[in-house]
Amino acid sequence: MKFAAIDIGSNAVRLLFGNVYEGKNGPSFKKADLVRVPLRLGEDAFLRRKITPEKIEKLLMVMRAFRNLIDFYAPAGVRACATAAIREAVNGADIVARIKKETGLNVEIIDGKTEAKVIYSNHVAELLDVSSDYLYVDVGGGSTEVTLFSKNEIIASRSFNIGTIRMLNDLVSKDLWSEFKDWVKETTKDHKRPLSAIGSGGNINKIFKMSRKKQNRPLAYGKLKEMYEFLDAFTLDERIKILGLNPDRADVIIPAVKIFLTVMKIGEIDRIFVPQIGMADGLIHLLYEEHKAKLQHTIQD
Repeated sequence: MKFAAIDIGSNAVRLLFGNVYEGKNGPSFKKADLVRVPLRLGEDAFLRRKITPEKIEKLLMVMRAFRNLIDFYAPAGVRACATAAIREAVNGADIVARIKKETGLNVEIIDGKTEAKVIYSNHVAELLDVSSDYLYVDVGGGSTEVTLFSKNEIIASRSFNIGTIRMLNDLVSKDLWSEFKDWVKETTKDHKRPLSAIGSGGNINKIFKMSRKKQNRPLAYGKLKEMYEFLDAFTLDERIKILGLNPDRADVIIPAVKIFLTVMKIGEIDRIFVPQIGMADGLIHLLYEEHKAKLQHTIQD
């Protein structure tokens, strides 16, 4: 069966179609199609506290196109969520209402903690060693979600208004940065070493692809630092023209890797796994679980 998930982020808008196959060992999730449209809503929201009419019209164009694709594929379920940019914009609720009116799509504006829970619903821990501790780090344009889990249980989770677009525009105060580092240090100090990280977000996914590491193999801290120094040695223009990075990726990738390196250094983390999943993938998992629950309820009735 097929499900559709929309993630309205601070740097891009994504539509993911995911197929779920049921087998004897439980369901398996496969990405069918992913459409990513670069639309930097975060620049408006974080700098002006309001999404401009031009960006609103572009977002509506994207959502109308997504509606057409959803109608074509006719998935068993659809869910759309908006994060930091829409959440913090004073006209965010109005934008969501316009999307509903023009496309029929219901968009949920979710907070940072809910975002972390949705991402965690990917059941990443099932892919790893259940006897170990992991720090899940999701870096977006507007916020960073950090979740510590041990033996598949969430021990601590927090969302910080530290994101790549905020950092590019000098919107992260020294006090907030210090609070972020202190929380990571305090949260991880009593957990056995070596502690591993799980990275989520478009930038760490790109870094992982550039590293040419095999799937399910971690990136060492030293390798990630080496890649950061390599990228940082190029100008923004050179990253686009010489390295072939997309313009909407070439600038935010630097602060993103800085956030990951900071977490790993403070938390004494020597490696990071990059399963290449995120918000939209988590929504697909939740849609499937809701679908199964409804079926069971119908059978019981």
